[in-house]
Amino acid sequence: MTVAPAGMYPVRRYGATVAGPDLVIFDADGEELTFDAAEAVSLFTLTGNLDPATVSACPRCRSRVVAVVALADLIDDAPPFARSGELLALADDAPTLHLYVRDVPTRCTHRTWLDPGAEEWADVVSELAGPSILR
Repeated sequence: MTVAPAGMYPVRRYGATVAGPDLVIFDADGEELTFDAAEAVSLFTLTGNLDPATVSACPRCRSRVVAVVALADLIDDAPPFARSGELLALADDAPTLHLYVRDVPTRCTHRTWLDPGAEEWADVVSELAGPSILR
């Protein structure tokens, strides 16, 4: 097996590697969209880092809580990008008023994320994936 660069998952054919997810956006029921690095950059560039829809965010990484209505408005106002339809559908079908963003490659303990949104984010992530995913 080949050794893959950080953020890549090794594959057993001809030394090729497959990029892992860079960003995951999910709802409280665990429905999710995964974005590779290029898609994540595009999403953040075209939506102003999701800041207009962000309710709460870790100051050290891209993990955050976003409001579904504000996100839908933001996507409608942004230039079109490849995954906008899927993201709108996730927001429309969300069981709560929030979606959650997880910055996958960044190892962050979120210790400086101190507002109430941090607890909500951690509760949802812990419920869906277990406490070990919080790092």
